[in-house]
Amino acid sequence: MISVYQLKKNFQNILRPISDVLYKIGVTANMVTTSAFILSVLTGVIVYFYAPKCSCVFWILPAVLFVRMALNAIDGMLAREHNQKSNIGAVLNELGDILSDIAIYVPFLYVLNCNVWLIFLFTVLTIISETVGIMGVQINASRHYEGPMGKSDRAFWLGLLAIVCVFTVISVKALGIFTAILSLLLLYTIFNRINGALKEAGSAETK
Repeated sequence: MISVYQLKKNFQNILRPISDVLYKIGVTANMVTTSAFILSVLTGVIVYFYAPKCSCVFWILPAVLFVRMALNAIDGMLAREHNQKSNIGAVLNELGDILSDIAIYVPFLYVLNCNVWLIFLFTVLTIISETVGIMGVQINASRHYEGPMGKSDRAFWLGLLAIVCVFTVISVKALGIFTAILSLLLLYTIFNRINGALKEAGSAETK
């Protein structure tokens, strides 16, 4: 199924010169990962306190989500292409992504008056989808990134929602339907990642 993640290779090629420059000036992958998390937390705080007063604040969301995606790509390139892989880096990367999603999306959906239970469902499914992606490693498979609602896809759709919110007020009903659809796609993503990991592990056992 179509996913923004499929554009990752092209995105990395565009960002590689920046990654190389950062390496030359002494920036590490872990520093970039930590910066992405701090940026996410600050964004969530700004949206929570200031978006209810001025809808223009919602512009910050797509901008930050794009920058965060870039930082996530850069920290991976620094780790792989400049020999900066480490156990702590792997932990920071996975945990940072999950906590960054929570830090941005929960305040955003909350200030839009989204149903609290739908926010909770979306958050839990987001955590589970990333966790099952990581679990592939536990069964002798790779880290899985199947969509259709991976990290990049969530950034795209919620960033688009933020842009819409700059120009108009989204009804609680419409927002509920939107969040419910994303949650269903997250369920499908969870299934795809589990299925992909099991197939990979099964193929490895038969070789």
